[in-house]
This record gives sequence, C-alpha cells and structure tokens, in this order.
Amino acid sequence: MRFICISAVIWHHMPDRPDAMMLFARGHVGVDFFFVLSGFLITTLLLREEAAEGSFSLRGFYWRRILRIIPIYFLVVSLAAFYAIVIKNHTEQLQILPYYYLFLSNFLAVEDIGFLAPTWSLAVEEQYYLVWPALLLLVPRGWIVSVLLALISVNVLAAIGAFALVGIHPIDIAHLRLQIGGATYAPILMGSLVAILLNRPAGFSFLRPITAFPGAPWLWFACLLLALGAFPGALEGLPNLLVHSLMCLMLVSLVIREDHAMAPVLKLQPIARIGQISYGIYLYHLFALSLVMKGFEELGLTGAGWILVIYYALSIMIAETSYRYFEVWFMQFRKKPPPHANSRPPRTERRRS
Repeated sequence: MRFICISAVIWHHMPDRPDAMMLFARGHVGVDFFFVLSGFLITTLLLREEAAEGSFSLRGFYWRRILRIIPIYFLVVSLAAFYAIVIKNHTEQLQILPYYYLFLSNFLAVEDIGFLAPTWSLAVEEQYYLVWPALLLLVPRGWIVSVLLALISVNVLAAIGAFALVGIHPIDIAHLRLQIGGATYAPILMGSLVAILLNRPAGFSFLRPITAFPGAPWLWFACLLLALGAFPGALEGLPNLLVHSLMCLMLVSLVIREDHAMAPVLKLQPIARIGQISYGIYLYHLFALSLVMKGFEELGLTGAGWILVIYYALSIMIAETSYRYFEVWFMQFRKKPPPHANSRPPRTERRRS
C-alpha cells in the first residue's frame, strides 16, 4: 500500500500533469492513506506489545520512532536549509528553520523553505506520535473508541469551518498560525480506530462480513477511486470523511486475511521494496524532480511522460542509497533498549487492559 501511496504523491507533484479527469487531480490523497496506515500500524503494534507483555513501553516506542524518523528527516531539512539559506542566500528563511526541526511546519503561516513543503505531513505524524500512545495508555480502554470518535469529529468540524461560526479562530504566534487546516488528523485517528475495532471480538465480527471475502480489497479500492473521481472541487467535510472511511475499509480487507485477491500484486518484490523505502522517496522526491527539470531544461527536452519516469526512478535511486547506507545504520539500534531504559515492572504491577 505504501507503493500506491507514494506513487500518487509522485504523480501529484509532477509539473504539467494531465488532470482532464478529477481522479488525476487527487494524487495528494496518497498522504491521507499514509496517515491511515500510520495510525493503524502504530496502534496495532502497541496493542500487540501490550498483549504480549502486559503493557507497552512509551520509552521504547519513542526510541524506535526516533531512530526511524529523525536521522533522515534532520538530514533532509539540513540539506534543504543549507541550499536555500547559504547557497541561494535566502537568509530570511533562517527565522523559520527551527520550526522544521521541532515538527511544527504544518502550522507555518509563511512560504516553506524550498524542497521542504512535504514536511507538513511528517509534523502531523510526529504530533500524533507524541500524544496518541499516552492517550492509549492513560484513557480507560472502555472509553477509547468514544475519545477517538470525538477527536475525529472535532477535526472534521474544524476543517469545514464550524469553529469560526462559534467565534473560535486561529491563533497567530510569530511565524505560526495554530489551526487545524483541513481534516489532517482525521485519517490517522481513523486508522487507530480501525486497529482498536479489529482488536475487539465485536469489532472484528462487525467488519469481517464486508472485508474478509477474497475480492474485498479490489472492491473497496474501486469504490475509493470512484469516490475520488466523482466528488467535484476540494475534498472537504463529508466527502473527505467518506474517502477516509473507504481507505479504512480497504486497509481492513488487506489485513483481515492474507490470501486476498490483491496479495499477488502487492507482494511483488519491486512493489514491496518501493513501499519499504517510501519514507525516503517522500523526503527526497522534490530534490529529484528539481534535478530532472533542470536537466531537461539544459538539454532542451520536453515530455511529461519522460519527466515522470525519470524523476520517479531517480527518487527511488536516492532513497535506496539512503536506506542502505544511512538509515539502516540507525535502525539496527531499534531492538536494543533505549539509553537509561528501566526494566519493565512485574506483570502484576502493569496496567490492566
């Protein structure tokens, strides 16, 4: 699924892409599906750890997230900032650079530093990582679905401007505008909700009839594409909620059984590998696009199709190199205890689910 998501993002950022059909203008929803996947995977892993150990470790969770996300992210931010501020002499952008390192770029009220526009979504994910595990640990498990539904509702209402009607407006602080712009948190919370539901017998029984037959992934994928192509204009409010719900149903149909009809395609080695390095592709792809566009300009070449192929291939090459020779070195420490980690408390002292 990460392959499909990153391919949609690559398509979305291609200049002069053909958008004759509304569906072709929806590549940005690849980020939304990334959110759904993240919410589902993070919550599922935490629940599995809790089931196996009696509780999950916040320290261990943050340690693993830091090792996977921070090194490459800080590298890309530093490279982009060096190019913009030092080489291109945009010294005024030095004022907003700290917000990228603090994962606050989704709240920036000014133009992004070059190549760093996609970091808004990583800021959303980091904010989710910071809050959600603590909520899952502290909120009584019987209330957790209600809390998730309330948070999703707040996000959707904010996205359609309902808060402005009751006098709640964005807060401007320095270069930041603190607001929920679009339903950015809803899909990641909906992914978490799906994980919670599948972890419960009642939720599993409810979702099974509509997701567990072999052709379900193709059916829900077709419904998703139909919805993306049918809604005119911006996806806001209920249309966006429907799209995210279809993403959740497709995801459930992929994980509720392994022998589904989409498995032979999604398990192809090139697709699986691109999915594995998709985080790097996401961070590097604007660098690759800039290089390809400059190359075409210097050579006097044109052709959107060739630009797409070469820029996608170059993004994969850069991400593959980064994964093999940079990211993996940090990832090897994920299975080791974090610095100064305390041992788990005895099972009898752990929080009961």
